[in-house]
Amino acid sequence: MPRTPSAQHPAGPIRLGPDARAALRPARVEVADGFWQSRREVNAGTSIPQGPGLLESAGNLHNLRLAAGTAEGEFQGAYPFVDTDVYKWLEAAAWQLAQGRSAELEADVDRIVSLVAAAQQPDGYLNTWFQLVKGGERYRDLRWGHELYCAGHLVQAAVAHHRATGRTELLDVAVKFADHIDSVFGPPGSGKEIDGIDGHPEVETALVELYRETGERRYLDLAGYFVDRHGHGLLGGEAYCQDRVPVREADNVEGHAVRQLYLLAAVADLATETGEAELRSAAERLWHAMTTTKTHLTGGLGAHHDWEDFGDPYELPNERAYCETCAAIASIQWSWRMALLTGEARYSDLVERTLFNGFLAGVSLDGERWLYVNPLQVRDGHTDPGGDQSARRTRWFRCACCPPNVMRLLAGLEHYLASGDHDGLQIHQYVTGRYTSGPIVVRAETDYPWDGTVALTVEGTPTDRPWTLSLRIPQWCRDFRVRCGQETYDRAADDGWLRLERTWAPGDRVVLELSMEPRLTAADPRVDAVRGCVAIERGPLVHCLEQVDHPGGGLDDIVLDTSRPLAVKHRPDLLGGVTTVVAAGRRRRTPDRGWWPYASADTAAAPEPDGEPVELTAIPYYAWANREDGSMRVWLPTS
Repeated sequence: MPRTPSAQHPAGPIRLGPDARAALRPARVEVADGFWQSRREVNAGTSIPQGPGLLESAGNLHNLRLAAGTAEGEFQGAYPFVDTDVYKWLEAAAWQLAQGRSAELEADVDRIVSLVAAAQQPDGYLNTWFQLVKGGERYRDLRWGHELYCAGHLVQAAVAHHRATGRTELLDVAVKFADHIDSVFGPPGSGKEIDGIDGHPEVETALVELYRETGERRYLDLAGYFVDRHGHGLLGGEAYCQDRVPVREADNVEGHAVRQLYLLAAVADLATETGEAELRSAAERLWHAMTTTKTHLTGGLGAHHDWEDFGDPYELPNERAYCETCAAIASIQWSWRMALLTGEARYSDLVERTLFNGFLAGVSLDGERWLYVNPLQVRDGHTDPGGDQSARRTRWFRCACCPPNVMRLLAGLEHYLASGDHDGLQIHQYVTGRYTSGPIVVRAETDYPWDGTVALTVEGTPTDRPWTLSLRIPQWCRDFRVRCGQETYDRAADDGWLRLERTWAPGDRVVLELSMEPRLTAADPRVDAVRGCVAIERGPLVHCLEQVDHPGGGLDDIVLDTSRPLAVKHRPDLLGGVTTVVAAGRRRRTPDRGWWPYASADTAAAPEPDGEPVELTAIPYYAWANREDGSMRVWLPTS
């Protein structure tokens, strides 16, 4: 039977099972004000409400009506997985409803849930592409058909809908589909019809969550089967779809970035629920390999436009960086699961970096336009290809996976901010609002990320025993100070946590002060694309230059003067209110080489004239591409 929503279990994307071997469990957070609340208000007021209209105009809802037999016409859409856009929007809407009732949103959700239920076939199968275009043919193209991928997003939407509302209409559809899948797929010797996996992982982590929601062990076992069958050549043995090496043996992330990350989120889920040490070891090993050799400064992932691929170690290009928005979301999902599993702060360090940079850049400030890819440089004179590969924001996409994915993460963001255990409360991400774990309630006030001060007040506490308030000290922070009563702390444990243990009383205050001095960051020398360059960062934010702020020329000839100090300037008038970093630079004089743009190394190494001085204004990377089209760059040459 489905487990009903409970005050002890926050209504979020992850609800650990009663026997989970996790170090931490998600805590309840109410985001009340500040940076992330403003982004969530745009999501709630603009992005999510426009979803049904966009799904209607793109044909997704029309396809469901066709499958249900209530409309006539042709299938609309270029891909067999267009149903997932509907399911991700439903999940986003469900998490939004968990924040508070909205009659209009509830009506949209009810209408679309009814469409989904009507389109389902009697045995539980549901995929409008195969029902309408392929004449009912099923599971004949697991590499590209994405039937189980679609099922996974349906399950996640159904779990969200049940947790947010307590209703079971969509959950009933998901359970029926999951039971159908379980009756068809299984290992050799199981008597099942198909020994196979989907070319796009997603169903695995969804099945784990369905197990958590229903208590039905079959779903957990089915997820484990799918994870373990990757890497055994069932899809041709290609790295692209994580079929080259079994996950337990893999030593590096490879292939399509989103697919790899969704699979590894499921690995973390399975390790959490089963306690399998080999799975946990694989997840830790692969996360380390990814972060040390294949992660961009923004937290973005994916070096290649072709095959949306990770690329080789240290292959981290700028203008050709793919960094799909969905990959940033998948990275956050995986890292948060690893933080809960292990209790280690480094995973939440990456969550923070990716949230503020690689993820947030994917949606415009007005919530109406999107980026599928997130490059770290757009050159002067850039010719944009348009469509899904565009470096200009787009209203919707032919492959519209990213927009509703952004909606669902923002709508459920409070789930990724804090955790609790038997020792106390851990604050992973800093927002204005309330953090709750059992009887512990802590109110926070902060203007983070513009200001590094976080004031915490204990509002609820057991008074008969001590507990530990743990504060994550960000990996980027050079100096910090914590004031708690008469005591001051300026050093964290090696694992990134500052732990304050005592018997607390209501009204007790803790003030965290993180140094927010702007800094220059250099890459590992093996990253050829940015050798001789630095990037500007402040707090958790990566900064970039945009051409619109530097009239009189483009950005390709800009050189940063590292001998001059960086200055901070808050601009309430700019991009919804941002803090910029002002730097000194020069626009170098490029010699005319005639018809051949190369010269001897001796000539090229000769000192150049100083060039024209120019004041550089660096804005937060998440806010780029919200004004006029033009060049942009994160990494700046120093000579």
